[in-house]
Amino acid sequence: MSRLPTLTAKQLLKALLKAGFVEERQRGSHLSLYHPGTRRQTVVPMHSGDLHRGLLKAIVKEAGLTEEQFRKLL
Repeated sequence: MSRLPTLTAKQLLKALLKAGFVEERQRGSHLSLYHPGTRRQTVVPMHSGDLHRGLLKAIVKEAGLTEEQFRKLL
């Protein structure tokens, strides 16, 4: 299994929207996403630059996706 790629917040958001998440609200620079089917919720920090791999991995896990499923969405 290979490592997750380095992504920006916009790239992560695009993949999560493709997975069925919808934008719920934004408070400051943090965007809340909600998946109506699974009723899962996650938050993406919309900061400039790349996200750290640990944070990316935590968001993917919180979204209920495996790393392999997430890679296919990219």
